[in-house]
Amino acid sequence: MSVKMKIEGAGDIERALAAMARGTSKGVMRRAMKKTLKPVADDADASQFEIAITSKLTPRQKGQARGDRGRSKIALYVGPVQPDGSEAPHAHLIEFGTGPRRHKSGKFVGAVMADPFLRPAWDKNQAQMLKTLRREVWAEIEKSVERATRKAAKAAG
Repeated sequence: MSVKMKIEGAGDIERALAAMARGTSKGVMRRAMKKTLKPVADDADASQFEIAITSKLTPRQKGQARGDRGRSKIALYVGPVQPDGSEAPHAHLIEFGTGPRRHKSGKFVGAVMADPFLRPAWDKNQAQMLKTLRREVWAEIEKSVERATRKAAKAAG
């Protein structure tokens, strides 16, 4: 699932980010988005998985992604990983369940009832995320400006 957020009236944020170097502004957004998505990851109750917030996808996942990659775009993904950090390709079977499964011989081998863990966490936190993102972006912009000021002062004297 991909959700795009448009923040109306955030021209000040855009101007502040545009005044920074692209790498700095992307770092600001990445850190702010991670802090914003943390409650979703914390609320996702998946006992057999850990929930990760990452910008990296496996080759298989990249093929399934919607093409939301670009030089100026920041995309973070919230999802299950195995305890060792590897991908969890079977997590969707638990989240969404399966229908009745049968072998070619006709033998019934069961069905998995849906046990959603990520969608309820997303729904619970979605309303608050935009406010949190705005607050976190400003905090990160202020920190970056402060770091740049200190660095410039150090280089000057």
